[in-house]
Amino acid sequence: MELGNLKPAEGATTKKARVGRGIGSGIGKTSGKGHKGQNARSGGGVRPGFEGGNIPMIRKIPMRGFNNKNFSKRYACVNVGDLEAFEANAVIDQDLLYATRFIGKRSEYGLKILGDGELTKPLTVRAKKFTKQAREKIEKVGGKVEEL
Repeated sequence: MELGNLKPAEGATTKKARVGRGIGSGIGKTSGKGHKGQNARSGGGVRPGFEGGNIPMIRKIPMRGFNNKNFSKRYACVNVGDLEAFEANAVIDQDLLYATRFIGKRSEYGLKILGDGELTKPLTVRAKKFTKQAREKIEKVGGKVEEL
């Protein structure tokens, strides 16, 4: 066996069907779409989940739960590890984080500091909310937590 002799096993490859190339091809005339009808038309067929006019299964299953997002509070969130980028003793608030592109937009509810990552410098952090871990990590290195 040499590289020049290699070829796929018998029956492993089949030629692509050339649809609509005459009666002798076996897939001529209607090109495998039958005679007329919805599926024979351009763009024809039914949407996913359509069951021929019956009530679809997804509508028969009862709804569960309710989540009213109109009243949810969405904070701008930043991890403690991200604050490592600032120099020691800096005062960090939502406006500074927005100006330095750590958050995409200011939240009307304020800033929330999450506890992921490590901090090695003392910082003064002003935010609306802190997780317990974030508060501990900031205070452990000598920083100050100011809850607005």
